[in-house]
Amino acid sequence: MYKIITIGEALIDFIPNQKGCMLKEVTGFERVAGGAPANVAAAVAKLSGNAYFISQLGQDAFGDHIVDVLNEANVNTDYVLRTNKANTGLAFVSLKEDGNRDFSFYRNPSADMLLEDNQIQEEWFKDCKVLHFCSVDLVESPMKYAHKKAIEYASNNNAIISFDPNVRLPLWENHEECRSVILEFLPMSHIVKISDEELEFITGIKDESEALESLFVGNVKAVIYTKGPDGACFITRKNGIIKNVEGKGIKVKAIDTTGAGDSFIGSFLYQLGRKNINLSNIEDIDEKTLEGIIAFSNKYAADTTTKKGAISAMCTLKDLE
Repeated sequence: MYKIITIGEALIDFIPNQKGCMLKEVTGFERVAGGAPANVAAAVAKLSGNAYFISQLGQDAFGDHIVDVLNEANVNTDYVLRTNKANTGLAFVSLKEDGNRDFSFYRNPSADMLLEDNQIQEEWFKDCKVLHFCSVDLVESPMKYAHKKAIEYASNNNAIISFDPNVRLPLWENHEECRSVILEFLPMSHIVKISDEELEFITGIKDESEALESLFVGNVKAVIYTKGPDGACFITRKNGIIKNVEGKGIKVKAIDTTGAGDSFIGSFLYQLGRKNINLSNIEDIDEKTLEGIIAFSNKYAADTTTKKGAISAMCTLKDLE
């Protein structure tokens, strides 16, 4: 298994004990470690992959808890730094009847946002085959430039750069700024994972096919388009030829959709490592192999939604089988 690194936020999600009510009506919460890039690393590691996580946490009990949870999931936390300049980020969540969520974030700033580019070490990426990131920590802060440095180092070592915009509009003062930053980082990526709920917002295009094709800018070689219970597809465009491989979704009774997209892309990246897919052959994966990869990730993500939380809800490879 090759080395997969994720970078970005790790925080505490406070999941409500009640379901089907607004956040202001929730009277009790359960503490769980979260943050999309941390979740992705956990999914890779729980499936027996070689996952590392880059972030910064506060010198506080919440930061201690996150490190403990990641270590328990077998994520390597050697690149998780600590600071006393800010606290670990918090997110309070409310769950609707269908398992979907509303968020209220406490991170102004949080410790992860203060990670600076000069703290990113080039040696971390010498044997890295995939670098994965999201958009939450691309707000104007030192962490945005830490991402750029990590992408630079990973690209210099021919790693696959994977980007899940994972839009969280409550974290942005200006929605157009969110969209602009995503479009800034899009061309730096080789794989873009995007959901049906995000596609029109990010591209500004209503037509689905046209919107998906517009994502092939800069270095982008593949798009993973997820549609919740309706499945997902893997799209490539090589020499002007579009190839679209689809996988059917698995309908389950969702308890909590927190981490569903993260478990999908984490299990997807794990399989790339398992099959030794790299930058030179990612556009040439045969259709049968892709169908198997998508089916596996759909199953893994669907299973995650049947339990509360994100990392704690992710199963091992043995459990899934």
